[in-house]
Amino acid sequence: MKRSGPAVALMAVLAAACSPKADAQSSPQTAAQAQAAQAEGAPYVLKGTQVWTVPDPVSGRDYEVFVSLPASYEANPQRRYPVLYVTDADYAFPIIRQVARRVNLDGPRLEEFILVGLSYSRGDSGVVSRNRDYTPTPNGPRSASSNVHGQGAAYQTYLKNEVLPFIDNRFRADPARRVLLGHSYGGLLGAQILFTDPSMFQAYVLGSPSFWFDKRHIMTMEAAYARSHTDLPANVFMYVGDWEVPGPSPRNTSGANLVRDMQTMETTLKSHHYPNLRVQSLVLTDEDHLTVAPVGFTRGLLAVLPAK
Repeated sequence: MKRSGPAVALMAVLAAACSPKADAQSSPQTAAQAQAAQAEGAPYVLKGTQVWTVPDPVSGRDYEVFVSLPASYEANPQRRYPVLYVTDADYAFPIIRQVARRVNLDGPRLEEFILVGLSYSRGDSGVVSRNRDYTPTPNGPRSASSNVHGQGAAYQTYLKNEVLPFIDNRFRADPARRVLLGHSYGGLLGAQILFTDPSMFQAYVLGSPSFWFDKRHIMTMEAAYARSHTDLPANVFMYVGDWEVPGPSPRNTSGANLVRDMQTMETTLKSHHYPNLRVQSLVLTDEDHLTVAPVGFTRGLLAVLPAK
């Protein structure tokens, strides 16, 4: 079901105008002033975006999916666009939307794309939803032992069977050009998909990926894939901040060395000499796990969706 902030605001205005309490003698100026006053303090709506509910029939959960179409979409009815899917949409979707627009202000540096934000299950907090849906095993960290983990495979099935067809059927998406961008646990989910069903997406941006999860279980998944495959057709870009290592500063990570884990993953993938794998990584200077996302998003977009 589509919900539109502007439509809701319009209905409110119409309802007020049709109210039996409305003064039939009100002048146009008075009515305009009343409407303006009614709009003051209204919730901010990110213009040009859509919110859709895409249920998961297996779990019974409802998930919201955010969509932003490229500027040229309406003027080019025959054109199909690559689609960028981003996890943790509540914060990542508006950042990426604005990054994509700003980077192209002085000329095209990024190819236009349909942006799809994967939000959390309705009724759950982001912590609950992402701990459950973005992790591959139930063995979560001790600090989060009360939260359910390990339903990443079920969420991956939901994405493949429900979300991807929903976008492909409703918008002019190019199914051969899908990109998945995930940060932290979202990057872990991206790696899980890469090693179990890589053709779901053609490119993967794995930001500050939580490869440490469950004693680096993701490396076990990578090894299992390598034993039974001679190719990994994908474009993989990984980024991490140089503060994401153990250390005494509050900006350091506590225990996990995300820089080392990312570099180990890159070395391991390159050692297989997959003919159709492109993998690169970047350590971003003076960035930590909380500050690295905006610049990481920008570098990731430039790496996997450069303007033609």
